[in-house]
Amino acid sequence: MPKLVVFGSVAFDSIRTPFGEANEVLGGAAVYASVAASFFTHAGIVSGIGKDFPKEWTELLRKRNISTEGLKIAGEKTFRWKGYYEYDMASAHTVSTELNVMEGLMPELPGSYRKAPYVFLANLHPEQQLHVLDQMDNPRLSILDTMNYWITNEKEKLMNLIKKIDILLLNDAEARQLFSTPNLIAAGRRALAYGPGACIIKKGEHGVLLFTEKEIFSLPGYPLETVRDPTGAGDSFAGGLAGFLAKAGAMDEKALRKAMVYGSAIASYTVEGFGLDRLRSLTNPDIQQRYKEFEKIVRF
Repeated sequence: MPKLVVFGSVAFDSIRTPFGEANEVLGGAAVYASVAASFFTHAGIVSGIGKDFPKEWTELLRKRNISTEGLKIAGEKTFRWKGYYEYDMASAHTVSTELNVMEGLMPELPGSYRKAPYVFLANLHPEQQLHVLDQMDNPRLSILDTMNYWITNEKEKLMNLIKKIDILLLNDAEARQLFSTPNLIAAGRRALAYGPGACIIKKGEHGVLLFTEKEIFSLPGYPLETVRDPTGAGDSFAGGLAGFLAKAGAMDEKALRKAMVYGSAIASYTVEGFGLDRLRSLTNPDIQQRYKEFEKIVRF
């Protein structure tokens, strides 16, 4: 039985940056998150794929100790995203999006997934996220991610879902939009008022903020000289965070802070290559080394 269920998109990504390009490589929020989580725990991925999805990609996930029982063929074509980045690597420019099997997907969880104690709901329609959450048998910890599209078009459903989860995860622009404030501190506090025990606001290369009822924690971004492709960095962070919490079996302040550092360490490696290239060669000693470097950065 997986300890962590990861629900989100699986995709063919075509990406261009000032430092190169990759065509139709394996991507999607659920892929990045589950691979990142696999460094700490046994994850089970939930998503829809097309008949065009290569078997070797499924095998790649299995070799990472990721259960693919929840990866179901739901049509002919897998979700596809094509985009590019300019020198401002914080902003992705979408050229085309083909939802294909992800449009309206309402997956049924395998029985072995339903009792998993941890669940990460990656960015998708709030109704799809709620459909998965409702099938879970009282998970110990639930983490929710979202994006500006759902904030604009499905805000009421999203806000109702936020009341049901334990950790809200979103970026700085989304936090400002969702809680109608330019101030991230105010946004974090308003998020907690809806019920989550914690809110984590990602700030890209500038780090991440954690809000709990008692404290605010600010972690800087890792200072990188080489950023080739930022696609999947946020999902890698989320997967690393969720995976570590599943391994630690705790959600106290200390565990949350450590989880954020591990998530940031993995995300910093993700951006050093295209797609999953860097994560596929990453080792646990690599992660521990960068974790220790983070310790030096924040010590004073």
